[in-house]
Amino acid sequence: MKKNLKFSTKLCYGIGGLGYSSMSATLNNFIMFFSTAVMGISGSLVGIAIAISSLWDGVSDPLIGHLSDNTRNKFFGKRLGFMFFGIFIIAFLNICIWSMPASMPQMAKFFYLLIGMLAIESANTCFGTPFAALAIDIAPDYNEQSKVQGFKTVFNIIGMILPSILMYFFMSSLSLGVQSQHTQLGYIKIACINSALLIIFGLIAIFSTLIYVRKNKIYDPNIPKEKFELGKLISGYFNILKKKNFRMVILGYSFATIASAFLTSVGMHLFTYCYHFSSSQISIVLIALFGGAIASQPLWVYLSNRIEKKRALIISLSTIVLGIFLIFITFLFRDYVSSSTMFFLAIPCLIFCGIGAGAMYSLPFAMYADCVTLEIYQTGQNNAGAYTGYFTFSYNLANSIALLIIGILLDAIKFDSTQPIQAMSVQSGLGMIVCFGCAIFLSLAIMVFSKFQIKRSDVLKIQMIATKKQNKKKILRKVTD
Repeated sequence: MKKNLKFSTKLCYGIGGLGYSSMSATLNNFIMFFSTAVMGISGSLVGIAIAISSLWDGVSDPLIGHLSDNTRNKFFGKRLGFMFFGIFIIAFLNICIWSMPASMPQMAKFFYLLIGMLAIESANTCFGTPFAALAIDIAPDYNEQSKVQGFKTVFNIIGMILPSILMYFFMSSLSLGVQSQHTQLGYIKIACINSALLIIFGLIAIFSTLIYVRKNKIYDPNIPKEKFELGKLISGYFNILKKKNFRMVILGYSFATIASAFLTSVGMHLFTYCYHFSSSQISIVLIALFGGAIASQPLWVYLSNRIEKKRALIISLSTIVLGIFLIFITFLFRDYVSSSTMFFLAIPCLIFCGIGAGAMYSLPFAMYADCVTLEIYQTGQNNAGAYTGYFTFSYNLANSIALLIIGILLDAIKFDSTQPIQAMSVQSGLGMIVCFGCAIFLSLAIMVFSKFQIKRSDVLKIQMIATKKQNKKKILRKVTD
């Protein structure tokens, strides 16, 4: 069993996800609004484009994960070479997507969006999957894994807040659905900054972790490679779904992902067309949401150590449900108070949701890492990359389904991006989509996560047994020599 990681190693690994998180948050949270309200593409077409690209991203995750498991590069080892080349490709494609020509016909914009999203999701896989698997490689210990995920989570959430801060500075003058060429220019500026951050912080994580990887000889080039078999890779996914704990984490997180998509993707429409917030007000509201998530990290780390990760996660999900209920109340009374008053009422509601969401950015990954760690100790094979790919495949599958449904629902309620003020029926529809969509899928997530069975004692017991075996082997080698 490896020694505890140095603070600097955990810090540099965690900070590596900051730029990637900011870029991903901008894409996930704003692409639906940008494509429909700014570019004027039909909600159904946007939903189809994003769903297809997200599904492809999920399919490619196990493939890249498997390749990284079986890579024996003398310089980069398993994961880091994929990450190195991935960040530069992502940075370029990210700027291209937000530079979509506004003068193109709608179908041309649809294909531009579809091709651009497919390309960037492919590049995202090259960085994201090896980056996530790297945490399992360097920190197989139960407690160290929680700490590493905690560092990663803090910087991920900071990255999620950055787009809202950048939006405040670059699009602060826009209000009440007023969209123009200046709006797109703002998105392009944000994309350029995100791409620069992705490269800078990505390189910090890669080369600082490379020092640790090479020093501790984590990647043994003498370990034989596993022959690539597509059928075996596909069957491997269904095999892990047969294992209860893997299945509970995957399904639970998938339901939570769908709920998150309803809140973030349609939330932009809700705040713009129902609450009549300006771009700067929306930025502050989103900062409140993610700020609550950051501030709550010590709370969830403390609770997960005291009452196990599962119980802490269920408490966090229940907190989000209560926050959504508070948002629903403000939605019902939106016509009886001014927009400025509604703004100050919405902030504490979003902070409350953010506090609950704080655990969602770390605990499911830590719980899944515990499943993978037990599997590694029991089988003796480190396929963390493939297992991570299976997890992200499920996440992307859920996200693609959610965005497709959202696109169809926007058309069903007759949302019209050309109208700065939407009909009351449309406003009511937006509120129902956000509040009921979140509440239903969060409730399903709670039900599924409650069936997760791995405890801290289970992981520590297996690790103690593995450590004793390793010590015996060392003694035998010394006696033999």
